[in-house]
Amino acid sequence: MYHKQLVTHITAKVQAGCSNEDICKELLNDGWYEDDIKEAFYYVSFPEKLNHFSLKRLFHSEAPVEITLILLIAFTVAISGFSYAYSNKTLNYTINLPENPPEQRVEFSYGAQESLSDPDFFGMIKKQFIDDKADFVEADLSEMKIRVYQKGRVYLEVPIVTKGRPGSWWETPAGLYKINKKEKEHFSGIGHVWMPWSMNFQGNFYIHGRTYYPDGTLTSAQFTGGCIRLNTEDAKKVYETVSVGTPVLVFEHSFSPDDFKYTVTVPSLAASIYLSADMRNNHIFAGKNSTERVSIASLTKLMTALITTEYINLDNTATVPEEAIVFTSKARLKPGMKFTIYQLLFPLLMESSNEAAETIARYYGREAFIRHMNEKAAAIGMSHSSFADPSGVSKDNISTAEDLFMLAKYIYNNRSFIFDITSGKVKDSAYGTSGFSDLVNLNDFIDNEYFFGGKNGKTTIAGESNLSVFEIPTGQVKRPIVTIVLKSPNEKSDAEKLIEFTLNHFKYACGQSFLTVVRIQKICYILGVTVKAFSAHSSVGRALAS
Repeated sequence: MYHKQLVTHITAKVQAGCSNEDICKELLNDGWYEDDIKEAFYYVSFPEKLNHFSLKRLFHSEAPVEITLILLIAFTVAISGFSYAYSNKTLNYTINLPENPPEQRVEFSYGAQESLSDPDFFGMIKKQFIDDKADFVEADLSEMKIRVYQKGRVYLEVPIVTKGRPGSWWETPAGLYKINKKEKEHFSGIGHVWMPWSMNFQGNFYIHGRTYYPDGTLTSAQFTGGCIRLNTEDAKKVYETVSVGTPVLVFEHSFSPDDFKYTVTVPSLAASIYLSADMRNNHIFAGKNSTERVSIASLTKLMTALITTEYINLDNTATVPEEAIVFTSKARLKPGMKFTIYQLLFPLLMESSNEAAETIARYYGREAFIRHMNEKAAAIGMSHSSFADPSGVSKDNISTAEDLFMLAKYIYNNRSFIFDITSGKVKDSAYGTSGFSDLVNLNDFIDNEYFFGGKNGKTTIAGESNLSVFEIPTGQVKRPIVTIVLKSPNEKSDAEKLIEFTLNHFKYACGQSFLTVVRIQKICYILGVTVKAFSAHSSVGRALAS
C-alpha cells in the first residue's frame, strides 16, 4: 500500500537530515509494513512516478492515473453490474440485537463476582444466530479463522492469512456487520491494489483473496490494508457460499471476559450516574444508575472519531464549509480553510471542537455520517444509544454508562490511536503532523502517567461528563480501567474520586495512591526534576511517596 502522505512524510524526514534507517524504524513502529515503506522510498527517489502506474496487462504502457481510473471504473461497473444482476442474490436477514429485559439484568451489588449485564456481546450474538438456525459468517481474529454457518451449523472453515495490524490506523474492526456487496475483482483506491473475491462488510473493510498490483505482480504475503485476507482459493469458496445481506460477526477474544477478580465497596459521588470497570474481565468496581439513558455531550466525539477513521481516508483534504462554523469551546476554523481529515482529528479530540466535528461530517455527508454512528453503536453492543449530531451539542445524543463502556472497550481494542490523540501522545505519524501549532489539550488527567486516553464534555442539559481510561500496573501486567461519570456538577472531581476509590483496592507496586502520584508529578514539574530523583533525595518526596 502507498499513500502520497507517506511519501511526503519521508521526503520531509530526509530533508531534515534523518537517516533512512531511522525513518524505516519510525514507520514500522507506526504500523506500516516493510513493503509499503520500500515502495514509498521508491516514489521519493522518482517523484515523477507519483502520477502514473503500470497497466502492462491491459495497455502495455504507462497511463495517467486519472485516465486509467476512469477506464477501470467504467469497465468494472459494466462487468460487475451485469454479473450482479444475473448471479448475485441478496439475503434479507433482519438482525435484531438482543436487549436485556429488566428481570434478566444483573443488579450491581458490588461483590467479588459482579460484572456488566452484557459482558460477552459477541458470544451472545453468536448463540442467538445458532439458536435461530441462521446463515452467518464468523471472523475469529484471535484464532484467525473464518467460519461460514448455514442453518446454524458450520458449513465451511478456512484460515485467515492476515488482518489489520493491532494498534495501527487500519486495524480490522470488531463488530456485527453484514455483507454489503460482492465483487469478483475490487480495486482499492487506498492501497492501489486489486482484491479478488471481495466481500465488503463495513466502509473500506473487505474479506478478500491475495492482492496484486495493477501490473499483475502479487503483493507481499503479509499485505493487508486492515481487511481480512484469505488465500484466493478460500476467498472464492466463501464468496460463492455467502450472499449479500449475510450477517458477519467479527471479534477477538479480548472482548470476552477473563477470570481476573476484585473485591470492592461502594464510593459516594455527586454525579447522578457513574461506572468504574475493568475492560478485560468486565468487573464492576463501582456503579450507579449505569443503565439510565441520558445526554452525553461531547463524549459523542469519541464515536465521531471512530466513524471518521473507519469510513474516510485520512489523507483526504476537507474544506471548512460555512455551515461548520458553530459555537465551540475554542473557535479556530474559518470557511475555506483546508485540512486533511487526519489533522481535523486533533482539534476534535483535544479541544472538543464542534467546528471540526461538523467539517468532517459534512465532508462525508452529514446524514450518512450520523447514520453510520448509529449503525456502529448497534454493531458493537451499544443497544441503548442513539446519536443525532457529530458534536454532542444536541440533547438527543443519548447513551448509558454501560454502553459507553462498550465504546471505550472497542476503541481500546481496535482504534487505540484515538485515545492516543486525546492523551497527547501523538505528535507526528505517517499521516503527518496535526497541522496546528497552538492546540490546547482540554482533557482531564493528561499529566498522569497511567492515563491512556479519554474525553470530557459539558452542556446545560447533559451537565458535565467524563470518560477516562487508565492502564494500571498490577504485578507484571497492566489492567485497563475505565471510569465514566455522567450528569455531574463537577466531572473532574468525581472522576478523581472514582479512580482513587478504584485503585485503593489494589496498590501500585510502590504503594502510592493515584492522587499521591498526581501530587508528586505536579511538584516535579514545578521543580524541573524527575519523579525518581525527587522521591529518592527529598524528604518531602519520601513522605508523599510513603
